Amino acid sequence: MSAETASLCSTLLFVGLFVFVSAAQKNITAVSGQKNVILTCQAPKNNILVVKWSRADLEPEYVLLYRDEQFVPDDQHPSFMNRVDLQDRQMKDGDVSLILNNVTINDTGTYECHVFPNNEHICNISLRVVPPGQTGGHTEDGGKEAGGKEDGSVGLKVGLSVAAVLLFVAVVSFLIYRKKKVKKVNYESTCSSQS
Repeated sequence: MSAETASLCSTLLFVGLFVFVSAAQKNITAVSGQKNVILTCQAPKNNILVVKWSRADLEPEYVLLYRDEQFVPDDQHPSFMNRVDLQDRQMKDGDVSLILNNVTINDTGTYECHVFPNNEHICNISLRVVPPGQTGGHTEDGGKEAGGKEDGSVGLKVGLSVAAVLLFVAVVSFLIYRKKKVKKVNYESTCSSQS
């Protein structure tokens, strides 16, 4: 494989993976004062020992830390004290969804969920909180109206489609290159046998 073809294939695969990973982010719109908003997140069903929800723009960044079947308040951001919970503390079927109570404008941000023992990053959820009375409209990714509803599937479908197209282009490029290489080898062997 030539350096140009290898470079093209690796670039296409990198772009495809980037699009796929970034498309997994969910966007949710909620109304300030809303009683509960659920940030839905599903982990692999393996042995989950610790769940960590965080927001990188906060100091400390922890929104919730759940370990040894109990909440760990150390280093939890004060604005989330007594306002967050897991939807299922037993995490049956890998459900590590976060419940956020009494939502405020200050809750706007991007939430990340990690599960341990592997420190696996499994969810990115962008929450936008609008003032009461504001319609909020649709979420940015074409989701449903305000009120804590979500629809991250549009971005995921687009990301998967783009990744599939990029993978197809990479495979076709490789096959074309290989076919040209085979023709070149056949031509050279034909020429050398005629000499």
